[in-house]
Amino acid sequence: MNVTASGRRVLVSGAARGLGRAVARAFASNGDRVAVHFGSREEEARTTLASLEGSGHTLVGGDLAEPAGAVAVVDTAAEALGGIDVLVNNAAVNIRHPLAETPYEEWVAVWQQHVAVNLLATAHLSHLAARRMIDQGGGGRIVNIGSRGAFRGEPDHPAYGATKAAVHALGQSLAVSLAPYGIAVASVAPGFFATERVAPRVAGPEGEAIRAQSPFGRVGSAEEIAAAVLWLASPAAEWSSGTILDLNGASHLRS
Repeated sequence: MNVTASGRRVLVSGAARGLGRAVARAFASNGDRVAVHFGSREEEARTTLASLEGSGHTLVGGDLAEPAGAVAVVDTAAEALGGIDVLVNNAAVNIRHPLAETPYEEWVAVWQQHVAVNLLATAHLSHLAARRMIDQGGGGRIVNIGSRGAFRGEPDHPAYGATKAAVHALGQSLAVSLAPYGIAVASVAPGFFATERVAPRVAGPEGEAIRAQSPFGRVGSAEEIAAAVLWLASPAAEWSSGTILDLNGASHLRS
């Protein structure tokens, strides 16, 4: 990369809250400039932006379910930052839809939404950002947020598990095709970790069972996931390109 451990231009999709916010903060604390993307949660995204260390950060809104929306997001981020060195594909939807309880029309709509946001938006942003990295010269980094559910199954969220598995496969394909340009691509596969969205579940009746999934007896934190993302985006992690890094506290072990 033509920039070293800091001073990079970073686009984080879905950074209004939760893991996206933690990732944006991790890069900002590292001395990078961050484009904070949001879909519909503008006020929360502004809170993320205001919490970032340093200067030169920017806010980028856009609907990633539409291909034109992905173009607008990347163009706006690159214009504000002066280019893109790192892309973190975090934006995702996760809607409960167990087959036995979900009417067919709803099933179709939920699958289409998951594919559009979780998979196609990741593919589109990766294409747009990588082409900019190629034109800029000096390489770059793409880190995808996958899921433990891609490996162990998600009976109540099958479209989520399936699209996250596809994101893992996409990342490995891009790792091979983009390596000649100095662009490393990796994915993380988090297990259950605490965010604002799941806080009621962790604090409620099912909290004990959720914590018991890991032999550590706790859930992960967004900051732990963000630290791994930051490392995978670092110059030191180039040889990890193509990896899918499990971050689940030994709650699911795969061979």
